[in-house]
Amino acid sequence: MADAGYGRRGALAAHFRKMAHNNAWANWRLLSACAQLSDADFKAERTSFFPSLHGTLNHNLMVDLYYIDALERGGLGRQVFARFQPLDIAQLLPAQAATDRRLIGFCDGATDDLLATTVTTDRGESGRIEERVDDMLAHLFQHQIHHRGQAHAMLAGTSIAPPQLDEYFLLHDSQQTRVELRRLDLAPPEDLL
Repeated sequence: MADAGYGRRGALAAHFRKMAHNNAWANWRLLSACAQLSDADFKAERTSFFPSLHGTLNHNLMVDLYYIDALERGGLGRQVFARFQPLDIAQLLPAQAATDRRLIGFCDGATDDLLATTVTTDRGESGRIEERVDDMLAHLFQHQIHHRGQAHAMLAGTSIAPPQLDEYFLLHDSQQTRVELRRLDLAPPEDLL
């Protein structure tokens, strides 16, 4: 976790805190919907880059683990990929929630100074590459949104309606979102300034 004494928490740090809470909520909504599918439907081949909900959502978790390890300076690097075992939906939901909590913990402690530092990523044959923390967080959230969108589209081809995922940031957004956030012990954006 980032050291809160490492500097000032400004607008960028506040934004990443909001993104981390939003990310956890959106993952919970999507995975909860997927949990209503049979195992066969969850693993069924569909049209997408990773051609199943199972493959896409496990990919998201695996990549989260890789980048969070780098942000926490855990030192696992590409070992994360070698160690990862794909999970069924019953295992994936709590594993993603635990990973999302790690990301929230990191972002809750981040300051503008910390966001401007670098961490090392293990890029295999490309070597070790220093990346800015703020850029890595932006990439991680973009990666999640990208693949959640693919999973959302695949879910639309099942008997389970895909959940609303974009009602988080604005006060006008759904009051049901606020109820769910409190139930999950997540904060709405107005509490994360």
